[in-house]
Amino acid sequence: MVLNELAQGLRALTDGVEWFEGLSEDDQRKVLRALVLFCGQARAREGDVPESIVRSGIRPTHTPAVMLAKWRFGMDQLPAYELTKSFCLLVALFGVADTRRRTLYCARSCGHPWHNLPDPPRDAT
Repeated sequence: MVLNELAQGLRALTDGVEWFEGLSEDDQRKVLRALVLFCGQARAREGDVPESIVRSGIRPTHTPAVMLAKWRFGMDQLPAYELTKSFCLLVALFGVADTRRRTLYCARSCGHPWHNLPDPPRDAT
């Protein structure tokens, strides 16, 4: 649910990073593997990489960005200090691909529960 909310812009990336960094390293690696699967299901394309790098806020020279530019997805095997950057990048790629999928294929009466998420509650302040 958190990953879909991030991809759809219903949750701020900063909140997602806070959630991700609160996980154990093993769970972080599992989340990265899940994100790669979600990107595949959303039909991510190599052409999505430049926009994903920009959206993620990481530099194109960072290891995860270089890997993605070469269409390599082994970010879950990177050292621990690269995991948050990998998370931001894969969330961005998932967001780009999922937005296209929702616009092109799910615009009319989509039955995917993850495309019909409720808006998050608004802050009372």
